Parts: sequence; structure tokens; C-alpha cells
Amino acid sequence: MPRLFENYDANPDRFFDEVISKEGPPRMHYEKMMRRFSQLTVDDIKARRQLVNIFFRNQGITFTVYGVDEGIERIFPFDLIPRIIPASEWERIERGLLQRITALNEFLSDIYRDQKILKDKIIPPELVLGSKHFRREFIGVRPPLGVYIHVTGSDLIRDADGRYLVLEDNLRTPSGVSYMLQNRLAMKRAFPVLFDRYKVRPVDSYPQQLLRTLQEISPTQKAEPKVVVLTPGIYNSAYFEHSFLAQQMGVQLTEGRDLVVNNNKVFTRTTRGLQRVDVIYRRVDDEFLDPLVFRPDSKLGVAGLINAYRKGNVALANAIGTGVADDKVIYSFVPEIIRYYLGEDPILDNVETWLASNPQHLKYILQNLDKLVVKAANESGGYGMLVGPHASQEEREQFAEKIVANPRNYIAQPTISLSRHPSFIGDTEIVACHIDLRPYVLFGKSPSIVPGGLTRVALKRGSLVVNSSQGGGSKDTWVIDN
Repeated sequence: MPRLFENYDANPDRFFDEVISKEGPPRMHYEKMMRRFSQLTVDDIKARRQLVNIFFRNQGITFTVYGVDEGIERIFPFDLIPRIIPASEWERIERGLLQRITALNEFLSDIYRDQKILKDKIIPPELVLGSKHFRREFIGVRPPLGVYIHVTGSDLIRDADGRYLVLEDNLRTPSGVSYMLQNRLAMKRAFPVLFDRYKVRPVDSYPQQLLRTLQEISPTQKAEPKVVVLTPGIYNSAYFEHSFLAQQMGVQLTEGRDLVVNNNKVFTRTTRGLQRVDVIYRRVDDEFLDPLVFRPDSKLGVAGLINAYRKGNVALANAIGTGVADDKVIYSFVPEIIRYYLGEDPILDNVETWLASNPQHLKYILQNLDKLVVKAANESGGYGMLVGPHASQEEREQFAEKIVANPRNYIAQPTISLSRHPSFIGDTEIVACHIDLRPYVLFGKSPSIVPGGLTRVALKRGSLVVNSSQGGGSKDTWVIDN
């Protein structure tokens, strides 16, 4: 074991370790990385961390944590040890995600038109029609190319046996891709020799692929459709990402006040006057998009935008109403959705899930709260969640009351032994930290996926929560040729 890793506890009997095999030696695709780190001194590590921190600070790579007193913006925590995925593993991930997003798009197309899956009783209709994000007013509205989900970030984990499982799907306004891109730049600066020793598949074309995807769904036939990014503004937790992607694509970053609707067409204010907008990559949730249709108190959207969308004069990415498909209750039916629309077994399995709306499941959940992770159906960022084994008896009792009061809003899953990866805690101590993976799928004329994604890491010792809002950070993710 290299010197830096000599006290590293992989604990392979309880967790799948990404780097160290059960037999003891490093996995083959990590050997060069381990050798390189064995050559580094403590001062080398500190110097590289300082280089990365300066890079992130100069680039303004931040995220926002709501409800804290010490300030709203923080530098995104980054771990220096990369996650490495060999081509053979990535090929299965890629096939599984493309299968999943194709089926979910078919599902959305169906429930907003013929609702065959409900009539055939594959999913209880009340679970779909009663979903917080099901938009009845858009039944019969067909988006360009029939595509609803243009940008997806599904979260993958590995269980104790090393199997990749889908933990949840993010189909509304998935975030984090900017950190994936900036992590890669940071690693190239900090470890140029190590990077050169691996054949790492590039991710830097993502902004151009995203722009092409957005242009493909334009309702007009222009050679270069006008694309804008719609942001809630500087106080949004992902504002850095909104501005970064707009800059990288070479398109205008707009807020609701920058846009106006005339004659059911959308225009943006520019120094040369009003300019027609064809596609909006919106990072604003459905209910804030148009005060004339959704929340009348919204200051983030554009009055009249929904009528323009209904008339087919502007495209929105992602389409309105996609949230019903990433409802955590609907998530539990995705294997059936894949079989129903594609006639195939899922390539990537779900995590076992119990629905509190099912009386038998509810009884099991309440009797086993000390063993389960319970999640609210439509929360994200680690909020609205109970990690039973780490909660107090009082916390479990209080959460049980919430579940009983609104069973439709909760699911439960076993406490998965997330795979672990060596990560730095403090200056030079390397600890086994839990990780997940968020790859990004784009869907215009056809679906595609960038090779890699955002590996999130729980940088609090022993924590299972990888969200940045809950103390997590990230790693660069290298997909390498075998």
C-alpha cells in the first residue's frame, strides 16, 4: 500500500470500495493513480489543494446554502483523488441510462395524451394524477420533437456487491454539470502528469452538445435559433451554473424581467431593441414560470409565456410537467415503465422502495424506521429526509407523524451501504467516504450522454449524505479506455 494510503481502512466486508479490492491490492484501473500519489509529499498535497482552491475562487465556483448565518455563498468542496470508471463499466451505465430516459419520455408523452399506462393499470392513476408536478392544463400539448426531457441527471449508487443502482431521477432542472466541467479543469492543473498517464474521455464538449440539443428543439426553422438561459437570479443556489453555461454556450443569460411576450411570441430586451427568442433553457420551476397561469405572486417568470408555449412559438427545456416523472413515488414504477413501453428488462435496477401510500408498506415503514431512509416525494438537496439509523428516537417519532398525516408524500428505502472512495479529510488524512454519481443525459433529436458525470462525496466522516447543502463535495470522474 502506498505511503499516503497505509492507514486507509477500506472495510470491504461492509462496503464496496471503489479503489481497494476485497483481496487487498488496488483495483487494476487505480494502480497508476496509487503509484502517483505515493510519490507525493505532504507539502505536495497542500500545494495542489491551494492551487485548486485559488482556481475555484478565481472562477467564482460557488453554491448557496439557505438558512445559514455565515453567508450565502461558499466555494464548492472538491476532493483531489479522482474517481475512475473503466470503459466496460461505463458501457453498461450508458446503455442503462439511455434505456431509462427513452422510457420516461414515452411515459410523459403518454400521460399527457392517451394515458394508456393508467388505463392498463400499470400504475395506480391516483399516484400520477395526484402528483404535485402533474400539470393537467398541459394534457394534449405536444412539445417539439415529442421530447419532454432534454436534460437529465439521474443519481447512481453502488451497493455492497458493487452493482450500479439508480437512486433517483432529476428531470426538472438538474444541476451540477458546471462543477463536473470545472472539476476536470482543476484536475488537469493540479495533476497534469497523472492525467496524461490515463486515457481519460473528455467532457469539455458538453456546453456545445447542450447548445445543439436546445437548437434542435426550436419550433422555428432558423439556421441559428435564438437560445437563452432563464435564471431565477443571483440568490439561487445554482446561479453560478446558470451564468457559466450561458457563457460557455455563447447565449444570453436572462431573468424574467428581461423577457416580454407580444402576440404570443417571446422577445428579449437587448441594446438593439427586442429580439425574438426561440428556445428557453429554463432553470425556473414550473409554478414560477408565468404569473398568469401558475403562482400570481411570482416575480421570476414571464407573463404570457405559457400561451406562447402552447401556441408552439417557443420551446422550453425541460418541458412543463416533467416533474411528475421524477416524483419519488413514480420512481418506484420505472422498471414497469421500461417494460411497458420498451418491452425490455431494466439494465440498471432501482433501489428497493416502499410506498407509504400502500397500507402494507406503511405498516412496514413505521415498524422499521430505525433501519430505513425515508424521503419526501418531491424534495431535493437532502431536505425532507430521515436517515433512520442516524436519527434519534424523538426524530423518528416526529417523522412518523408526518408520514401518517400525508402518506402519498413519502417513500422509504433500505439504508444502502453506498460505495466508498478514498478522500482527503483535513490536510493529508485519507478516509473512506461514501459517494454517488450523477451522469448527464441530453435528448434532442436523439439521446446522448457525456462520458463521466459529477461524483459527489460525503466529506463528513461516516456521513451518507453527499449533497453540497448537507456538507458534501465532489470529485473529478474519469471514464477511461480499458
